[in-house]
Amino acid sequence: MKNKKVVVGMSGGVDSSVAAYLLKEQGYDVIGVTMQMFHENDEYIVHKDGGCGGQNAIEDARRVAKILDIPFHIVSFRDEFKEKVMEYFVNEYQNARTPNPCVHCNRWIKWEALLNKAKELGADYIATGHYARIDRLPNGRYSIKTSATATKDQTYVLYNLTQEQLSKTLMPVGGYTKEEIREIAEKINLKIANKPDSQDICFIPDGDYVGFIERLTKSTAIPGNFVDKEGNVLGKHKGLINYTVGQRKGLNLAMGHPVFVTELRTDTNEVVIGENEDIFTTKVYANKINAMSIENFANEVRALGKIRYAHKGAMCTVKRINDDKIECVFDEPQRAVTPGQSLVLYDGDYVMGGGTIVL
Repeated sequence: MKNKKVVVGMSGGVDSSVAAYLLKEQGYDVIGVTMQMFHENDEYIVHKDGGCGGQNAIEDARRVAKILDIPFHIVSFRDEFKEKVMEYFVNEYQNARTPNPCVHCNRWIKWEALLNKAKELGADYIATGHYARIDRLPNGRYSIKTSATATKDQTYVLYNLTQEQLSKTLMPVGGYTKEEIREIAEKINLKIANKPDSQDICFIPDGDYVGFIERLTKSTAIPGNFVDKEGNVLGKHKGLINYTVGQRKGLNLAMGHPVFVTELRTDTNEVVIGENEDIFTTKVYANKINAMSIENFANEVRALGKIRYAHKGAMCTVKRINDDKIECVFDEPQRAVTPGQSLVLYDGDYVMGGGTIVL
């Protein structure tokens, strides 16, 4: 659409860079914005340039903006990111839940930050390089739609966006495969065309989340007992933050056969150990509900439910339990349902809504 102004969140990666290029080609007045999430002097982060928000990412984004000949701004959200994402991440692990920092960051930092900057710059839209699409449905509601490439689809981490945010968002790479996006980047001579995708949490690029938690809190995890479901002590664990439901590796228990974490007990500081069959269930509960393609979950509905990012999804029946809790009953038992992760529900290609898994 000619002369419409759009602020593109540029992470320094190939996807957001090509998103900016595509929008410019479509006739938009494009402005690049990179959000600084943390600083090289933040003592609780190591290998700080490993992901979006680090200094190398900022410089990559700046170079791309220059090649595309678009205005470029750096906006610091260090304090907000630390409070809304890092401290949330730590608090979840300390309360025996496994957090989903990308979901939290998208909802409370990236979209809030970009929309605020867009208003300041007089822009009509914001845009990102996510592999997803946005449609307005016949019922008038906006919904995230799965991308053209299932292997890169990122709808799971976007389920928590609001109707207002979706109405002002463009996702130009959602109709392309990753290979096609890299080809476009090569065609326009972007040096980041073959830059590897970030596989880690951006503020923990070394993967040592326990070390990060201990540095941020200036405390160490408290050891406790491994127990079976009858309460028999099986050994000593290194602290609850080291474990998650379904975990098998790193337990160092000589049981003679594979065993799994089935529960984390904060009141007694115990890690409960069980068999493979003990980590399957058909019932999942979630709170902090965000409805997307439907207005609410007032009526019982059928959906495809995903309980983690890499989960392929399975059919289930969903009904509301109270104002902020839903029950999801899967047709078949699902493995390692983990408190703190997101339950995301799909109606065909569209995100119906979702919430945070609770026991």
